[in-house]
Amino acid sequence: MTTGTPPTPRTTITPHARQLPPFWLPLLAGLPLAVCLVLMAAPSLGHGVATASRTVFLMAFVLWAIPLTLVQRRLWMRGTRLWVVVPTLLAATYLMTLVARVLNIGLQVAIAGPLPPDFSWWLVLRGIEGTWLTLIAFCAIHAVVNYYAALKQEQAQRLEAQSLARDAELRALRYQLQPHFLFNTLNAISALVAEQKGPEARQMLARLGDFLRATLDLGHAHEVSLAEELALTDAYLEIEKARLGDRLQLKWRVGPGLLGARVPYLLLQPLVENAIRHGIAPRRGSGRLEIEITGEAALHVRISNDLPAGTDLVSGTGGGRTEAVGLRNVGERLSRLYPAACDLHAGVRDDGRYHVAVSLPLRLDSGARA
Repeated sequence: MTTGTPPTPRTTITPHARQLPPFWLPLLAGLPLAVCLVLMAAPSLGHGVATASRTVFLMAFVLWAIPLTLVQRRLWMRGTRLWVVVPTLLAATYLMTLVARVLNIGLQVAIAGPLPPDFSWWLVLRGIEGTWLTLIAFCAIHAVVNYYAALKQEQAQRLEAQSLARDAELRALRYQLQPHFLFNTLNAISALVAEQKGPEARQMLARLGDFLRATLDLGHAHEVSLAEELALTDAYLEIEKARLGDRLQLKWRVGPGLLGARVPYLLLQPLVENAIRHGIAPRRGSGRLEIEITGEAALHVRISNDLPAGTDLVSGTGGGRTEAVGLRNVGERLSRLYPAACDLHAGVRDDGRYHVAVSLPLRLDSGARA
């Protein structure tokens, strides 16, 4: 018995089905054509055969519009090519016009009597242009309605694809931050264990657990309230306080009525981590970290920190340090969440301290006041 490698399962991707407008919409769009036929028939009212003839053409248009709509929707759903659709609709409307013409002749016979002896059935082909062009115009209106619906569907799919792409980019940037933070924290815990500072290491592990629990509680939202972001940042600062002790001097200032403001998830923590890791931790003595959040026309976040001795006051770096991952990450996420509506500046100012200034749209949760 011969055994072989099982075939690789194929993944089938089903394209979006063509979306058709409601059945009544092309009929409603063709209503002006029926109104035109009524206006054209108005002068012949009361003229016997002429009135009946115009009435037949109007009724033919109204009755043929429904099967014509069904045929056109069927062709559209099957994705029939234009070079097939056009002659098909021309032939269908021509046959419908001929039927209406024969009915009109029959009505004339019923009203005015038998046809004259010299009547030729080739005369049936005369005078059908008006009705035929009216049905063709209805098909054209129906095609415009269908193409407009398809355009709206394509635009919606494009926006959905752009939203999914942006969501994937934001999640990738978020996941980039967390391993970076964990590496730094575990490295600090390892240093405490090496220095035989067991209580401090256990305290930092407990704080780390609180921080990770807080990050999980916030789920996968790209935006959270400022109150939630402050709580998350405070959980991180507890870890740093356990590591640095009195060397970390912290000062908060949050404007009134801003706790309900919407901010990017993990906005403050990477900026604060950047300030501590590259500014305060390398210092021999204590260092100040100041966080100020105000709200006017926009939400303004300002973070400043002391720098270690020997820092290049032009670039704000020391020892050849490259740009911090957290700062770059925050800038990229802001540009994706609020394109052309956010601002981020970072650098050393005249006071010799490193400053980060972030501006973003001020949007409050319902019930919150600025």
